[in-house]
Amino acid sequence: MALKYTEEQLNSFDRETLTRLFLSQQEQLENIDYTLQLVLEQMADLKRHRFGRSSEKHETEDQLSFMEVDGKIVFFNEAEAVAAEENTQEGPESVSRRKPKKKQGKREEDLSGLPVVVVEHSMTDEELEDKFGKGGWKQLPDEVYRRYSFTPAKIEVEEHHVKVYAGKETEEVIKSPHPQALLRGSLVSPSLEAAVMNAKYVNAVPLYRQEQEFERCGLHISRQNMANWTIQCADRYLAVLYDYLHEKLYGYHVLQADETPVLVNKDGRPAGSKSYMWVYRAGFMYSNRQIVLYEYQKTRDASHPRAFLKGYTGICVTDGYQVYHTLEKENEELTIAGCWVHVRRRFDEALKTIPEPGRKKSMSYLIMRQIQAIYREEGKLKGLSCEERLKQRQVIIKPLVDAMFAYLRLHDHEVPANGKLREGVTYALNQERYLKVFLTDGDVPIDNNASERAIRGFCIGKKNWQVIDTINGAASSAIIYSIAETAKANNLRPYDYFEYLRTELPKHTDNLDRSFLEDLLPWSEKLPEHIRKPKKQDSTGRA
Repeated sequence: MALKYTEEQLNSFDRETLTRLFLSQQEQLENIDYTLQLVLEQMADLKRHRFGRSSEKHETEDQLSFMEVDGKIVFFNEAEAVAAEENTQEGPESVSRRKPKKKQGKREEDLSGLPVVVVEHSMTDEELEDKFGKGGWKQLPDEVYRRYSFTPAKIEVEEHHVKVYAGKETEEVIKSPHPQALLRGSLVSPSLEAAVMNAKYVNAVPLYRQEQEFERCGLHISRQNMANWTIQCADRYLAVLYDYLHEKLYGYHVLQADETPVLVNKDGRPAGSKSYMWVYRAGFMYSNRQIVLYEYQKTRDASHPRAFLKGYTGICVTDGYQVYHTLEKENEELTIAGCWVHVRRRFDEALKTIPEPGRKKSMSYLIMRQIQAIYREEGKLKGLSCEERLKQRQVIIKPLVDAMFAYLRLHDHEVPANGKLREGVTYALNQERYLKVFLTDGDVPIDNNASERAIRGFCIGKKNWQVIDTINGAASSAIIYSIAETAKANNLRPYDYFEYLRTELPKHTDNLDRSFLEDLLPWSEKLPEHIRKPKKQDSTGRA
């Protein structure tokens, strides 16, 4: 509690005592002001998390960027440096915000790739004669309109009658060729199991809700049965394809990785203990042959990615989690690349804690604008080859990145010791080496958003089912999510792909040679066409 002095006491103090007292009070006021600013920042951050939007997008007006003026590098178009340049303009540039026009050919694009069933509506000759008289009409071109048609799920029993034959002389008995049972003694079929997996692992419908929906259709299947089918099919069939895809993943020069917590009920630990679902995927730039693999582990320590990526040589894009940096130190042929989204997120959080009137004058605003400029230029490189993208990054984006880090180092001492801005500056400077890796390789994406998108399906699902019951269930879920996300990433229909795999994989249970799996990969040309997602056509009719 601050001391209070009377006027009489203050008059009795000598000059030196008054000076010390004044300086002490001044220091206290500064500390109070600093503490108040931190509290206000925390309150603003809490309010934003509760009521504000999560988007990190900012208006493109007043776009700030690196530039050169009179041969000197200028960071962020600082006003005092570019004022003379702005004065040479004839006048303010007008910005119109018109409502975007409706895209031409949108309906044709939506309908393209879907099968068409022609339904004819005509009149009989008698009806026409009654209207026009005998022979008094001619037929004009049809009036055509289109509507979506939907057929609800249909459930029926497949009763397989396998013909059996015996030789009259040899007593040899043979059976007609027939599909091998998915699970011996079970009523489950490839189509039913595909439906269960698609509902849970693609559409995030928990088993108890599927049980209820099946009941409404007159099908009595318990969630326990569905869980057992799913685990057995994953272990018996899909695990083989999963392992094969894992081997294929090592052939990619760039990978991306991420992880998210999950609760597993019966894992031998106290209730509420966190487990983790790790995700590894082929680099986002490899658009034609994508692989997405999940892996369940009890913890988040370095041993798991160390084992999963054992012997991998290449580049792995991650967030700033220290575990990956540890792996890089252990493996000279492994390079870790950073994620610019995580940098942007921190400065965006810092910016949103500042009251609106002073926001555009803040350091957070300047840095956010520079990051936006980097993303804007990176976005222009979409569709370029790896070599051309690298060349453009070196010429255009590298100076922007170098300018931003130079600015951070120059003004680091001005940033308070605590708060969101300090977190952002410290994170960016600590991650600088990793954040610059994308400037050295055209196949490396600027951020790890692709991994976060790949794990999003799992995150949505766990909000519905909340807890995985057993370790076996968690491991099976990792396999099934892997196949589902890999199918989606390669523009396949997950349900049809699941069904096809359940039909084909049982044919090869005794095969020691795994070469048959090549024909089952998501990009194989031998996959049936109906498994592929229809390609939408533009208004010109091109896919």
